[in-house]
Amino acid sequence: MLRVLIADDQDLFRAGFGLILGAQPDMEVVGEAADGEEAITAARRLQPDVVLMDVRMPGKSGIEATREICATTTAKVLVLTMFDLDEYVYDAVRAGASGFLLKDIRRDELAHAVRTIASGEALLAPAATRRLLDDLVRRPAHGVAPRLTTRLGALTEREHETLKLVAHGLSNAEIAAALVVTEHTVKTHVSRMLNKLGLRDRVQAVVLAYESGLVVAGESDNEDHTCE
Repeated sequence: MLRVLIADDQDLFRAGFGLILGAQPDMEVVGEAADGEEAITAARRLQPDVVLMDVRMPGKSGIEATREICATTTAKVLVLTMFDLDEYVYDAVRAGASGFLLKDIRRDELAHAVRTIASGEALLAPAATRRLLDDLVRRPAHGVAPRLTTRLGALTEREHETLKLVAHGLSNAEIAAALVVTEHTVKTHVSRMLNKLGLRDRVQAVVLAYESGLVVAGESDNEDHTCE
């Protein structure tokens, strides 16, 4: 049973999301929060699997709450917004959010998103993906912290290739075709790559790849990949 915490400053949204998710056979809404501070307290106390987080709330923002929740609990955060090109997409991902969706999604999409996030995958609405990539393009590569440089150096050649392909937005199936390996092998490469880099999911891997200069906006991956 997936445990879900809903954080939104509007009663209507909390109630609506609660009804949708509470009706799912594999989900339980364990709590609600009306601002960022309440969300942090509830997440630490209730230990949910997923937190639905409104990006804009009074007092401590959804971004600040996401950062603290991701740093102090094992919960995955799915950020929700009313704005299809919200300027906080980059900040939300940097804070540790595993997903970013619009509040006008259909009920079946919301349930699917929660399951996706809980399974360890990342999920971004198309508009949010465009905003994230636009932000990354505008931010010049500035290198990464020494500890992450060391971790990047610990990647095998195949894990390094996998990171670049993930950053280019390829799915596991597409990466498998590019590397001439099975999808199961790709999942293993992705999992090991994330573990070595200390990253929560593929979204953070994309940010790291761009910020470190490993991937340059606008370039395509034309390397000749061969199977191991």
